[in-house]
Amino acid sequence: MSDSTIMLRRNFKHTLRNPAAVFNSVLFPVVIMVMFVYVIGGAFDVGVDYVDYATPGMILLAVCYGLSATATAVNSDMTKGIINRFKVMDVSRGAVLTGHVVASMLSNVIAIAAIVGVAFALGFRPAAGLTGWLGVTGLALLLSFSVGWFTVALGLSAKSPETAGLGSVPLVMLPFFSSAIVPADKMGAGVEQFAEYQPFTPIIEALRSLLAGTPDTTAVITSLAWCAGIALVGYVWAIRTFNRRA
Repeated sequence: MSDSTIMLRRNFKHTLRNPAAVFNSVLFPVVIMVMFVYVIGGAFDVGVDYVDYATPGMILLAVCYGLSATATAVNSDMTKGIINRFKVMDVSRGAVLTGHVVASMLSNVIAIAAIVGVAFALGFRPAAGLTGWLGVTGLALLLSFSVGWFTVALGLSAKSPETAGLGSVPLVMLPFFSSAIVPADKMGAGVEQFAEYQPFTPIIEALRSLLAGTPDTTAVITSLAWCAGIALVGYVWAIRTFNRRA
C-alpha cells in the first residue's frame, strides 16, 4: 500500500505538470458539452431538455478523454528505463500499475465533477435522490477502474509513447457511436445496431436512468457486466504484458 501511494502521488504530479493532459482530461470534455448543448443541442429531439439527456454521455466522455495521457505515461515508464530503477529500489511491481490506474481514476473524478458542475450551470436538473447519486458515483468509479486497467494494458503493449496515445483513440471515439449524443434509434442502418450493442451505450443508459430517478435494472446489470469484463481483460492483459516486458 505504501508503494502504491508513492506511485499514485508520482503519477498524479506528472499529470498536473502536463498542461495538454489536464486540458484533454478535464477542460476538453467541458468544451464538448458546452458546444453540444448550446450550439447544436437544439437540433435534436430527444424528448427532454437536451442538457438532461447529454449529461450522462458527457460523464462517460470525461472518463475517456483522459485515457491517452494514461497510456502514454505507462509506456514512457516501460521504454525510458524507470522500471529498472524501481526494480533496483525494490518497489512492488503491482504498485507501479496500480498507481497509474488510481491516478487515472482521480483525474476522472475531477473531470466528472467539472462536467456535472457545468451541467448544473447550463440548467441540468436531475430527479435522482441520494440513492440515485450513489449509484451514479459507483458506476462512474467502476467505469474509470475498468477502462483504466484496459488503458494501462494498451500502454504496456505499445512500442512507443506515440503509438500508446494513438492506441487509446478508439476508446475515445467509441462514445460518439453510442447513445451519448443522440438516441441510437435516430442513427442510420448499421450504426444504430453498433450503437445498441457496444459496451458504452448500456453504461450511458444506466447513468441516465439513475439520474432521472427511474433506475433501469436491465441497463444497470448490463453495464456492471461490461465493466467487470473490461476490467478483467485489462487486468490480465496488463499483468502478463508487464511481467514479460519487465
